[in-house]
Amino acid sequence: MFPADTLLAYFAAVLLVVLAPGPDNLLAIGRGLSQGRTAAVLSSVGAGLGIMCHTVAATLGLTLVIQASPTAFWAVKLAGAAYLLWLGIKALTARNLIAFEPTAHQPLERVFLTGLLSNVLNPKPGLFVLAFIPQFVSAARGPVAVQMLVYGAIFAVATAIIFSLLGSSAARLSRWLAQRPRVTAGLNVGAGLAFVASGLSILALGHRR
Repeated sequence: MFPADTLLAYFAAVLLVVLAPGPDNLLAIGRGLSQGRTAAVLSSVGAGLGIMCHTVAATLGLTLVIQASPTAFWAVKLAGAAYLLWLGIKALTARNLIAFEPTAHQPLERVFLTGLLSNVLNPKPGLFVLAFIPQFVSAARGPVAVQMLVYGAIFAVATAIIFSLLGSSAARLSRWLAQRPRVTAGLNVGAGLAFVASGLSILALGHRR
């Protein structure tokens, strides 16, 4: 059902996708810098679970329904864009995405939920999963739904592991950054602008049947 050459090609493609800069890995890195490895891992697991939610939705046909319905598509698009814009504006104004004061730290459950929602409410991963995973699926190799879910699980686990490694590596810089508030402020501004850009790019998504 899963030929070795197909799995290798799929995994190589997944690595490229996961390592590409985006709001989810920025969140994991930001959590690692400000709150340490545990927060980075929780944010990363949330992002991975979000990928799995998109995979299940695509497998059940929900993503196709959203694509076919302009109203549903706009509702999901506006929700995702609003959430990312809110994260970006908050990072720009409060400058607390990366913050070292204990009072500025987020509860770990909120860290996980933010990582999850930033992925689930973003229609781009859902549309990407719908377009990406089926390229590696073949009805001749067994049930399509099982293949979709397995490939999605690989994508989700790779996302969680790689983001965790990025966030944990960033955590090592926290002591150095804590002594350089201007650099920290610049990173917050950069992250905020990245979230705003991601939100605006979602608003620019066109509806295609």
